[in-house]
Amino acid sequence: MNDLADYLNGYSYIPVITGPTASGKSSLAIDLCLKTGGELISCDSMQIYRTLDVGTAKDSREERLKVKHHMTDIIDPGQDYSVKEYADETVKVISGLLDKGKLPVVCGGTGQYVSALIYGLDYGDVEIPDEITEELYSELERSGAEVMYEDLKQIDPEAASKIHPNNTRRLIRAIAVYKATGKTFTQKNSESRKNGPLYPFKVFYLDVERELLYDRINKRVDLMFDQGLEDEARSLYSSDADRSSTCFQAIGYKEFAGYLEGNIALDEVREKIKLNSRHYAKRQMTWFRSMPDIVRIPFGTGADEIIEQIRSK
Repeated sequence: MNDLADYLNGYSYIPVITGPTASGKSSLAIDLCLKTGGELISCDSMQIYRTLDVGTAKDSREERLKVKHHMTDIIDPGQDYSVKEYADETVKVISGLLDKGKLPVVCGGTGQYVSALIYGLDYGDVEIPDEITEELYSELERSGAEVMYEDLKQIDPEAASKIHPNNTRRLIRAIAVYKATGKTFTQKNSESRKNGPLYPFKVFYLDVERELLYDRINKRVDLMFDQGLEDEARSLYSSDADRSSTCFQAIGYKEFAGYLEGNIALDEVREKIKLNSRHYAKRQMTWFRSMPDIVRIPFGTGADEIIEQIRSK
């Protein structure tokens, strides 16, 4: 592991600001960047998509003018982007910032992205024979995602607990890796930690009381509708992007499918987004609270306290 003091005077760790959706991560990270002269690196698997701004709660244009952002708007809707690609590219961004004497401030709530960085996971490239992939997609058509999800629970319960049953791409990938290598996703993940991270990280988890968090989520969704979420969803669904792409499964967009087909009312879409966002927040809380050495900080904690904890002792 590289010593951060070789790049930055006075700092021992790269801060990672994380927590559930609507917990105030971005505001804290921007404040931290402003006080340290750092730059923000997004750790969000949906903010990587260009044009999907409102539904992914990207920082405003004004905020991005104040603090330079990295790892947002890097691919078009419909394109694939793996955790490995994210980790590899983010390490390059971190290296470039450190070479310039700037503090990288990582911010986001995608658990897999955070884990890939702080543990230095090396996923490698698992070659999946075409016949295995074709066989699994045929099985998906015959049996449905629910049956295949139950299969994964038998093969690898830990991986299944981290994959949504409707995320068929990840579901098939997890089963395909097992069929191709004889090793589960969990085993591969454990093996990938052997080299460790390139840089020292300290993860700060914004701990928000649940009732307050749910109220913030509901208000955020209402604000998204005021900011034009419906138009953004219409644009996505009218594009030629592959409908099996991850972005169509994103909360804030998938709920519009029935509405755009004329099957449900807009108010129902709004309530579904609120409900799904609250459920997602619960999964995020479970993920991050289970991580060792995470620093739990109360909602409302300022950047000065973070700075104190990442400074050289």
